[in-house]
Amino acid sequence: MDVTRRTALRVVAATGGAAGTAAVLAACAPGEARPSTRPTLEGGIEIIAAAEVPVGGAAKAELSGTPVLVAQPEEGEFVVFSASCPHQGCTVAPADTEFDCPCHGSRFALADGAVLAGPAEQPLREIAAELVDGVIVTA
Repeated sequence: MDVTRRTALRVVAATGGAAGTAAVLAACAPGEARPSTRPTLEGGIEIIAAAEVPVGGAAKAELSGTPVLVAQPEEGEFVVFSASCPHQGCTVAPADTEFDCPCHGSRFALADGAVLAGPAEQPLREIAAELVDGVIVTA
């Protein structure tokens, strides 16, 4: 049986003593990776199929439930960024040849996430990724 956090908490509530505490500690051990909701390939967690990202454009995707942006500035070259605007955390969206923040008008470069127009002063955060068997995955 897989031990989830909820299951571990139920064990603590039901047993009280050391056995329950050990179950919680095992379920929340530092450095232990949480299971992904998406399948994994050789490189890591699946983000999006490469075919879904247009050349010279970008697509929205999710990485473990968090919005990300995947761009293909040149054919076969893929970059992944957090979709969280560094200005105030709004969700940035792909536009024709850039990324735009709908909240305050910041614009970011497709190829490297650099600020094209503020008020954001920091670029989008890049997420390490690679192409594995036609799928963009975390590196």
